[in-house]
Amino acid sequence: MALVCSRPASLLLIAALLSAATFLAVPAAATGKTGQVAVFWGRNKNEGSLREACDTGTYTIAIISFLDVFGRGNYHLDLSGHDVSAVGADIKHCQSKNILVFLSIGGFGNQYSLPTAQSAADVANYLWNAYMLGTRKGVYRPFGDAFVDGIDFFIENGAPANYDELAKRLWNFNKDFRGRTPVQLTATLRCGYPDRHVERALATGLVGRIFVRFYDDADCAANWQRQWDKWTAAYPSAQIYLGLPASEQKVGYVHPKNLYYSVIQVAQKAANYGGVMVWERYEDKRTNYSSYAIQWA
Repeated sequence: MALVCSRPASLLLIAALLSAATFLAVPAAATGKTGQVAVFWGRNKNEGSLREACDTGTYTIAIISFLDVFGRGNYHLDLSGHDVSAVGADIKHCQSKNILVFLSIGGFGNQYSLPTAQSAADVANYLWNAYMLGTRKGVYRPFGDAFVDGIDFFIENGAPANYDELAKRLWNFNKDFRGRTPVQLTATLRCGYPDRHVERALATGLVGRIFVRFYDDADCAANWQRQWDKWTAAYPSAQIYLGLPASEQKVGYVHPKNLYYSVIQVAQKAANYGGVMVWERYEDKRTNYSSYAIQWA
Protein backbone atom coordinates (compact mmCIF):
# COMPACT_ATOMS: atom_id res chain seq x y z
CA MET A 1 0.00 0.00 0.00
CA ALA A 2 3.01 2.34 -0.03
CA LEU A 3 4.25 4.90 -2.50
CA VAL A 4 7.92 4.00 -2.53
CA CYS A 5 11.04 5.08 -4.31
CA SER A 6 12.81 1.75 -4.55
CA ARG A 7 11.97 -0.33 -7.61
CA PRO A 8 11.97 -3.75 -5.94
CA ALA A 9 9.52 -2.57 -3.30
CA SER A 10 7.33 -0.86 -5.87
CA LEU A 11 6.80 -4.18 -7.60
CA LEU A 12 4.96 -5.33 -4.50
CA LEU A 13 2.49 -2.45 -4.73
CA ILE A 14 0.12 -3.93 -7.28
CA ALA A 15 -1.08 -6.95 -5.37
CA ALA A 16 -1.19 -5.15 -2.04
CA LEU A 17 -3.11 -2.15 -3.30
CA LEU A 18 -5.57 -4.07 -5.41
CA SER A 19 -6.29 -6.32 -2.47
CA ALA A 20 -6.74 -3.35 -0.13
CA ALA A 21 -8.95 -1.55 -2.64
CA THR A 22 -11.65 -4.15 -2.05
CA PHE A 23 -12.12 -2.80 1.45
CA LEU A 24 -11.91 0.91 0.65
CA ALA A 25 -14.90 3.04 1.52
CA VAL A 26 -15.37 5.27 -1.53
CA PRO A 27 -18.12 7.52 -2.85
CA ALA A 28 -20.75 5.78 -4.93
CA ALA A 29 -19.99 7.80 -8.05
CA ALA A 30 -16.40 7.50 -9.20
CA THR A 31 -14.79 10.28 -11.22
CA GLY A 32 -12.57 8.14 -13.43
CA LYS A 33 -10.12 9.72 -15.82
CA THR A 34 -10.00 13.52 -15.88
CA GLY A 35 -6.93 14.10 -18.05
CA GLN A 36 -5.68 16.79 -15.65
CA VAL A 37 -1.93 17.05 -14.96
CA ALA A 38 -0.41 19.97 -13.05
CA VAL A 39 3.30 20.75 -12.82
CA PHE A 40 5.40 23.08 -10.70
CA TRP A 41 7.69 25.33 -12.73
CA GLY A 42 10.38 27.72 -11.51
CA ARG A 43 12.44 25.49 -9.24
CA ASN A 44 15.48 25.05 -11.49
CA LYS A 45 16.91 27.35 -14.17
CA ASN A 46 17.83 24.33 -16.27
CA GLU A 47 14.23 23.17 -16.58
CA GLY A 48 13.66 25.32 -19.67
CA SER A 49 11.14 28.07 -20.18
CA LEU A 50 7.51 28.06 -19.14
CA ARG A 51 6.59 28.17 -22.84
CA GLU A 52 8.60 25.02 -23.46
CA ALA A 53 6.82 23.28 -20.61
CA CYS A 54 3.41 24.21 -21.99
CA ASP A 55 4.39 23.06 -25.48
CA THR A 56 5.00 19.49 -24.28
CA GLY A 57 1.28 18.79 -24.40
CA THR A 58 1.38 16.91 -21.10
CA TYR A 59 0.24 19.63 -18.68
CA THR A 60 -3.14 21.26 -18.16
CA ILE A 61 -2.02 23.43 -15.23
CA ALA A 62 1.34 25.19 -14.73
CA ILE A 63 2.20 26.51 -11.27
CA ILE A 64 4.86 29.23 -11.12
CA SER A 65 6.85 28.99 -7.90
CA PHE A 66 7.45 30.84 -5.62
CA LEU A 67 6.52 34.23 -4.29
CA ASP A 68 8.58 33.42 -1.24
CA VAL A 69 8.48 36.69 0.72
CA PHE A 70 5.26 38.44 1.74
CA GLY A 71 3.25 39.61 4.72
CA ARG A 72 5.19 42.50 6.23
CA GLY A 73 5.27 44.92 3.34
CA ASN A 74 8.09 43.17 1.51
CA TYR A 75 7.70 40.93 -1.53
CA HIS A 76 10.11 38.71 -3.41
CA LEU A 77 9.67 36.39 -6.38
CA ASP A 78 12.11 33.46 -6.59
CA LEU A 79 12.22 31.75 -10.00
CA SER A 80 15.64 30.15 -9.55
CA GLY A 81 17.43 32.46 -11.98
CA HIS A 82 14.89 32.49 -14.80
CA ASP A 83 14.55 35.72 -16.77
CA VAL A 84 11.40 37.16 -15.19
CA SER A 85 10.90 39.59 -18.07
CA ALA A 86 10.26 36.66 -20.43
CA VAL A 87 7.64 34.97 -18.27
CA GLY A 88 4.74 37.26 -19.15
CA ALA A 89 4.77 36.28 -22.83
CA ASP A 90 5.07 32.64 -21.82
CA ILE A 91 2.02 32.92 -19.56
CA LYS A 92 -0.02 34.26 -22.46
CA HIS A 93 1.26 31.47 -24.68
CA CYS A 94 0.26 28.81 -22.15
CA GLN A 95 -3.18 30.34 -21.69
CA SER A 96 -3.66 30.37 -25.47
CA LYS A 97 -3.35 26.59 -25.24
CA ASN A 98 -6.05 26.47 -22.53
CA ILE A 99 -3.45 25.78 -19.85
CA LEU A 100 -4.21 27.42 -16.51
CA VAL A 101 -1.31 29.28 -14.93
CA PHE A 102 -1.14 29.81 -11.16
CA LEU A 103 1.31 31.69 -8.95
CA SER A 104 2.33 29.73 -5.86
CA ILE A 105 2.99 31.72 -2.70
CA GLY A 106 5.08 30.51 0.23
CA GLY A 107 7.47 27.66 -0.40
CA PHE A 108 10.12 26.10 1.79
CA GLY A 109 11.56 29.26 3.28
CA ASN A 110 10.52 31.20 6.35
CA GLN A 111 10.28 34.76 5.08
CA TYR A 112 6.51 34.91 4.78
CA SER A 113 3.68 35.32 7.25
CA LEU A 114 0.28 36.91 7.76
CA PRO A 115 0.46 38.23 11.33
CA THR A 116 -2.78 40.25 11.12
CA ALA A 117 -5.99 40.44 9.13
CA GLN A 118 -4.71 43.71 7.70
CA SER A 119 -1.57 41.99 6.43
CA ALA A 120 -3.80 39.46 4.64
CA ALA A 121 -5.73 42.33 3.04
CA ASP A 122 -2.47 43.99 1.98
CA VAL A 123 -1.13 40.79 0.41
CA ALA A 124 -4.42 40.19 -1.41
CA ASN A 125 -4.33 43.71 -2.85
CA TYR A 126 -0.70 43.26 -3.86
CA LEU A 127 -1.36 39.94 -5.61
CA TRP A 128 -4.38 41.35 -7.43
CA ASN A 129 -2.52 44.41 -8.69
CA ALA A 130 0.91 42.89 -9.34
CA TYR A 131 -0.04 39.53 -10.86
CA MET A 132 -3.73 39.55 -11.73
CA LEU A 133 -6.27 41.97 -13.22
CA GLY A 134 -5.69 44.88 -10.86
CA THR A 135 -4.63 48.21 -12.32
CA ARG A 136 -3.46 50.22 -9.33
CA LYS A 137 -0.85 52.77 -10.37
CA GLY A 138 2.60 52.47 -8.88
CA VAL A 139 2.46 48.68 -8.40
CA TYR A 140 5.25 46.91 -10.26
CA ARG A 141 4.03 43.99 -12.40
CA PRO A 142 6.84 41.43 -12.83
CA PHE A 143 5.01 39.73 -15.71
CA GLY A 144 3.89 42.94 -17.40
CA ASP A 145 0.31 42.93 -18.64
CA ALA A 146 0.06 39.14 -18.40
CA PHE A 147 -1.98 37.82 -15.52
CA VAL A 148 -2.14 34.49 -13.74
CA ASP A 149 -5.39 32.57 -13.40
CA GLY A 150 -5.13 32.16 -9.66
CA ILE A 151 -3.09 31.76 -6.52
CA ASP A 152 -1.75 28.56 -4.98
CA PHE A 153 -1.16 28.38 -1.21
CA PHE A 154 2.08 26.45 -0.57
CA ILE A 155 2.44 27.24 3.10
CA GLU A 156 5.11 25.24 4.91
CA ASN A 157 6.10 27.53 7.74
CA GLY A 158 4.86 30.19 10.08
CA ALA A 159 1.67 30.60 12.08
CA PRO A 160 -1.57 29.43 10.47
CA ALA A 161 -3.39 32.68 11.21
CA ASN A 162 -5.17 34.72 8.54
CA TYR A 163 -4.82 32.52 5.45
CA ASP A 164 -8.59 32.18 5.56
CA GLU A 165 -8.78 35.97 5.45
CA LEU A 166 -6.39 36.01 2.48
CA ALA A 167 -8.54 33.48 0.65
CA LYS A 168 -11.70 35.51 1.26
CA ARG A 169 -10.06 38.78 0.25
CA LEU A 170 -8.74 37.26 -2.99
CA TRP A 171 -12.05 35.62 -3.81
CA ASN A 172 -13.85 38.90 -3.22
CA PHE A 173 -12.26 40.33 -6.38
CA ASN A 174 -14.43 37.95 -8.41
CA LYS A 175 -17.62 39.78 -7.47
CA ASP A 176 -17.06 42.43 -10.13
CA PHE A 177 -16.89 39.87 -12.93
CA ARG A 178 -19.81 38.03 -14.48
CA GLY A 179 -19.41 34.74 -16.29
CA ARG A 180 -15.77 34.32 -15.27
CA THR A 181 -13.64 33.72 -12.21
CA PRO A 182 -10.38 35.69 -12.54
CA VAL A 183 -9.20 34.54 -9.12
CA GLN A 184 -9.09 30.78 -8.68
CA LEU A 185 -7.56 29.34 -5.52
CA THR A 186 -5.58 26.16 -4.99
CA ALA A 187 -3.51 24.74 -2.14
CA THR A 188 -0.50 22.42 -2.16
CA LEU A 189 -0.20 20.49 1.09
CA ARG A 190 1.76 17.81 2.85
CA CYS A 191 -0.18 14.57 2.76
CA GLY A 192 -0.72 14.26 6.52
CA TYR A 193 -4.30 15.27 7.26
CA PRO A 194 -5.18 17.87 8.43
CA ASP A 195 -2.83 20.65 7.36
CA ARG A 196 -2.60 23.14 10.21
CA HIS A 197 -1.24 25.97 8.08
CA VAL A 198 -4.16 26.35 5.69
CA GLU A 199 -6.90 24.35 7.41
CA ARG A 200 -8.96 27.48 8.01
CA ALA A 201 -8.45 28.63 4.42
CA LEU A 202 -9.74 25.28 3.18
CA ALA A 203 -12.72 25.58 5.52
CA THR A 204 -13.89 28.66 3.61
CA GLY A 205 -14.85 26.38 0.71
CA LEU A 206 -13.15 28.76 -1.73
CA VAL A 207 -10.19 26.52 -2.62
CA GLY A 208 -11.22 24.60 -5.72
CA ARG A 209 -8.19 22.35 -6.16
CA ILE A 210 -6.06 20.67 -3.51
CA PHE A 211 -2.70 19.20 -4.52
CA VAL A 212 -1.70 16.64 -1.89
CA ARG A 213 2.01 15.83 -1.80
CA PHE A 214 2.36 12.07 -1.40
CA TYR A 215 6.15 12.27 -1.29
CA ASP A 216 9.03 13.37 0.95
CA ASP A 217 7.30 11.66 3.87
CA ALA A 218 7.95 7.97 4.49
CA ASP A 219 4.91 7.48 6.70
CA CYS A 220 2.56 9.08 4.20
CA ALA A 221 4.12 7.14 1.36
CA ALA A 222 3.47 3.93 3.29
CA ASN A 223 -0.12 4.89 4.16
CA TRP A 224 -1.08 7.05 1.21
CA GLN A 225 -4.43 5.38 0.68
CA ARG A 226 -5.60 6.17 4.20
CA GLN A 227 -4.56 9.80 3.82
CA TRP A 228 -6.17 10.01 0.37
CA ASP A 229 -9.48 8.85 1.85
CA LYS A 230 -9.25 11.51 4.54
CA TRP A 231 -8.60 14.35 2.09
CA THR A 232 -11.30 13.33 -0.39
CA ALA A 233 -13.85 12.87 2.40
CA ALA A 234 -12.99 16.15 4.15
CA TYR A 235 -13.32 18.37 1.06
CA PRO A 236 -15.94 16.83 -1.24
CA SER A 237 -16.51 20.08 -3.14
CA ALA A 238 -12.83 20.45 -4.06
CA GLN A 239 -10.90 18.51 -6.67
CA ILE A 240 -8.16 16.49 -4.98
CA TYR A 241 -4.97 15.80 -6.95
CA LEU A 242 -2.36 13.11 -6.39
CA GLY A 243 0.96 14.87 -5.93
CA LEU A 244 3.76 12.60 -7.17
CA PRO A 245 7.48 13.18 -7.76
CA ALA A 246 9.04 12.85 -11.19
CA SER A 247 12.37 11.90 -9.60
CA GLU A 248 13.04 8.28 -8.74
CA GLN A 249 15.28 9.53 -5.93
CA LYS A 250 12.40 10.87 -3.84
CA VAL A 251 10.45 8.97 -1.22
CA GLY A 252 7.02 8.39 -2.67
CA TYR A 253 8.17 7.74 -6.23
CA VAL A 254 5.99 5.27 -8.13
CA HIS A 255 7.51 3.56 -11.14
CA PRO A 256 5.53 4.37 -14.30
CA LYS A 257 4.82 0.69 -14.86
CA ASN A 258 2.98 0.60 -11.55
CA LEU A 259 1.45 4.07 -11.64
CA TYR A 260 -1.85 3.05 -13.17
CA TYR A 261 -2.60 -0.20 -11.38
CA SER A 262 -1.14 0.61 -7.98
CA VAL A 263 -2.24 4.22 -7.53
CA ILE A 264 -4.41 5.92 -10.12
CA GLN A 265 -7.07 3.22 -10.41
CA VAL A 266 -7.59 3.41 -6.66
CA ALA A 267 -7.58 7.22 -6.53
CA GLN A 268 -10.06 7.55 -9.39
CA LYS A 269 -12.73 5.82 -7.31
CA ALA A 270 -13.16 9.07 -5.40
CA ALA A 271 -15.93 11.30 -6.75
CA ASN A 272 -13.71 14.37 -6.31
CA TYR A 273 -10.51 12.95 -7.82
CA GLY A 274 -8.99 15.80 -9.79
CA GLY A 275 -5.89 14.45 -11.51
CA VAL A 276 -2.14 14.26 -10.96
CA MET A 277 0.28 16.95 -9.80
CA VAL A 278 3.90 16.35 -10.86
CA TRP A 279 6.78 17.72 -8.81
CA GLU A 280 8.53 19.32 -10.64
CA ARG A 281 9.34 20.43 -14.22
CA TYR A 282 13.13 19.98 -14.08
CA GLU A 283 12.92 16.35 -12.97
CA ASP A 284 9.97 15.71 -15.25
CA LYS A 285 11.96 16.98 -18.20
CA ARG A 286 14.66 14.47 -17.29
CA THR A 287 12.40 11.46 -16.65
CA ASN A 288 9.37 12.32 -18.83
CA TYR A 289 7.16 11.15 -15.98
CA SER A 290 4.18 13.29 -17.01
CA SER A 291 3.94 11.48 -20.34
CA TYR A 292 2.78 8.45 -18.37
CA ALA A 293 0.59 10.46 -16.03
CA ILE A 294 -1.31 12.16 -18.86
CA GLN A 295 -2.25 8.78 -20.33
CA TRP A 296 -4.05 7.67 -17.21
CA ALA A 297 -4.88 10.79 -15.20
